[in-house]
Amino acid sequence: MRILLPAALLTAKAMAADLEVTVEIPRLGVAEYHRPYVAIFVERADQSVAASLAVWYDQQTNKQESGTTWLKDLRQWWRKSGRDLKMPVDGVSGATRPPGTHTVAFRAAKSALAPLPAGQYQLVVEASREVGGREILRVPFQWPTASAQPAQTKGQTELGVVKVAVKP
Repeated sequence: MRILLPAALLTAKAMAADLEVTVEIPRLGVAEYHRPYVAIFVERADQSVAASLAVWYDQQTNKQESGTTWLKDLRQWWRKSGRDLKMPVDGVSGATRPPGTHTVAFRAAKSALAPLPAGQYQLVVEASREVGGREILRVPFQWPTASAQPAQTKGQTELGVVKVAVKP
């Protein structure tokens, strides 16, 4: 028995892609170190947010104050989409990460990437640290892709190397 699929389903399957992001959080030699809050999101060509992929923040503060109070320090993400979200967001929000290299993978069909139309985008990684600085890195990419697209950039203070790999 042959099963015929509509052309739209075949196209969607052929255009499926995955996005893997590696973020390095450097170890800083400072007297008072706090883990940075980090937002990982996708911007369209007009710099509007197409998808919030990950937000790492302090979820274990104290009873009077939740860690969400300081999310506004991720200024670009906050102004463009963060203030409209009610944290925590399943599959997006998570705890801050220690210094080191952290990799997160997003499957097109099972993430905020699913509704993205084909086109040029920028992956944005924004970090802000209490008693520290703030840094934003942008890596352009094509979505979806016919062949693997590795790209990377390097921060100067709050972020180390950020790698983006778009895979068909």
